[in-house]
Amino acid sequence: MPQLNPAPWFAILVFSWLVFLTTIPPKILNHTYPCEPTTQSAEMPKTNPWNWPWH
Repeated sequence: MPQLNPAPWFAILVFSWLVFLTTIPPKILNHTYPCEPTTQSAEMPKTNPWNWPWH
């Protein structure tokens, strides 16, 4: 039974993964995003306590 012979299928699997790993990552990494994230400052913002009656 030819489907039990792993030699041609393994070669096809390895070759297809090599093609995917060499073509897809550069295409994905070349994308530019419209809104670049900004770095936040290290100091914490000043918060005011709530003056709600809790009863």
